[in-house]
Amino acid sequence: MDAHTRDLRYFVTVAEELHFTRAAERLYVSQPALSKQVRALEGQLGAPLFERDSQGVRLTPVGAALLPYARQVLAVWRDALDAAERAKAEQAATLVVGMSTSPARGGLLPAIRSRFTEAHPEVTLRLRQIGWEDASAGLADGTADVAFVWLPLPDADRYTYVVVAEEPRMVALPEQHPLAAREFVDFADLLDEPFLALPKSTGALRDYWLALDERGGRPPRIGAEIASTDETYEALVDGRGVCLVAVGNVPLISLGGVITRSVHGIAPSRLALAARAEDRRPLVLDYLRAARKVAGTVR
Repeated sequence: MDAHTRDLRYFVTVAEELHFTRAAERLYVSQPALSKQVRALEGQLGAPLFERDSQGVRLTPVGAALLPYARQVLAVWRDALDAAERAKAEQAATLVVGMSTSPARGGLLPAIRSRFTEAHPEVTLRLRQIGWEDASAGLADGTADVAFVWLPLPDADRYTYVVVAEEPRMVALPEQHPLAAREFVDFADLLDEPFLALPKSTGALRDYWLALDERGGRPPRIGAEIASTDETYEALVDGRGVCLVAVGNVPLISLGGVITRSVHGIAPSRLALAARAEDRRPLVLDYLRAARKVAGTVR
């Protein structure tokens, strides 16, 4: 027998919901159409997958046995589709540029794009916004070819990079915070403050924005974890903590209720354009070269 991935997807969705109507809503199909496809799969298998009665829907032993393998098949198929999409992108001469923060500082991004496309007018540059949970901005899982990232990178040996901007780190505070009245803040005065922290998955980058190297061994107090600009702003306004922020990102969060102050006693932040060290494709290397030439003029 040959089962379509559609049939397996329908089966898995019903198994997760244990409710045909909710599963149909998730799949954007009608409930009768979903029931028909599940019955067809049961017919191919020669055994029921679900028990249906007045108490609800339950997996049969056959359904329970099939479920983990159906999930594996769907996961492998998704991976295959991703691989095909990456191959199509390469064939179509597309370079995916990942970013988790805006690299528009001082015209940096347009300048790199201009220099690169002058040499490669046939190439399409596609920008991809990546969540803060991935400090590599798409490099680690291959969804980006090059990426604008903050240093330090986790697993730094995996990557090569060009520093494109160095910016002082400021502290963002709720406007009613006692330190808000100062023109600048010594980092020593922040040691006992609760800090907003990046997700733990960011590793060394989380430690950097908590300024662990400047704490003299004193562990930071974590007020909340943040994974986006909006979450950062809301946590600041709520008074859940303070956070360090690069000068170029200050306009993103210094809105109503939040202020920023210069900080003495900490090193500046570094924004870099990075690529996987083993990726020697000409387009990737040329984009890095363009960034290297532009960086000195806009830094």
